[in-house]
Amino acid sequence: MSMPPPPNQPPNPYGGPVPNQPPNPYGGPVPPQQPGPYGPPQGFPPPGQPPQAYPRHGVPPQYPAGPGPGGWGQPPMGPPPKKKLSAGAIVAIVVGSLVLVGGIGYGVKAGLDSATGPFPAATHKLVVPQTLLGGEFTLVSDLSDTQGKEIEDTPDFTVKDATAAVGQYSGENGSDGSVLVLSGLYGQIKSPGSTRSSILRGAATDKGSKLVVKPRDFTPAGYGVTVSCQVTTSRDGLSTTTLPMCAWGDENTAAAVALVGAGEATADPQDIDLADLAEKTAKIRGEIRKPIGGAGT
Repeated sequence: MSMPPPPNQPPNPYGGPVPNQPPNPYGGPVPPQQPGPYGPPQGFPPPGQPPQAYPRHGVPPQYPAGPGPGGWGQPPMGPPPKKKLSAGAIVAIVVGSLVLVGGIGYGVKAGLDSATGPFPAATHKLVVPQTLLGGEFTLVSDLSDTQGKEIEDTPDFTVKDATAAVGQYSGENGSDGSVLVLSGLYGQIKSPGSTRSSILRGAATDKGSKLVVKPRDFTPAGYGVTVSCQVTTSRDGLSTTTLPMCAWGDENTAAAVALVGAGEATADPQDIDLADLAEKTAKIRGEIRKPIGGAGT
């Protein structure tokens, strides 16, 4: 006949009879386990509760977080987002390209004075109108008397009586961030083809610029002028901007045109439609080149 369990003894949480407690080696009854001043002993469940599936010392298991988007730990930083150069930076590059027309090979150009004969007659000038390309771009600032002075003050023996024409334009609605910069000069130009090439070379040698699409010549139908176009990339901090530019040169006028919209700024340089930009440049030439004293166009 089995003996009944001692009174007030809690049931075994694992089932089955509760084994008898061992005798107190120091004599007397075995006192019930009392909680310490800081609560029950760590790692053991309170009376009447099943043990937790914790490892030794009662510390819950810690598992490393799963991999994030870039693998374990912090996701790696991707390349900096592309963005276009500020309008001021574009102006500086385009104006600088004409400054270098006089600055590059100054001594060599001086020798052209006798080789190319007399200067041509002054028949045309350049103006900076309020709009360009049929109203698509609106004048933001006429810089002819400020940045343009640097062009006029740079010596060049192949250009006589040079006067600058520099303007910064924005897109018609102003919201897409399109920038058009016109930087030109007018006077008497002995070697128009050389001047046109020097303008593009000047832009490609600007600090932070890299020539990625070499100059190509275009003759847009109906305009009677050769336009050369190229594409450079320019760094501004962590960003790199694609900068397409075209230039022309005739006996009285020479200018560079850079048109940078949201699409061009981040486009692959090889994808730029230079033929289209050359046609727009020829159209701009027709809008800003005006006769002097009633001379024909």
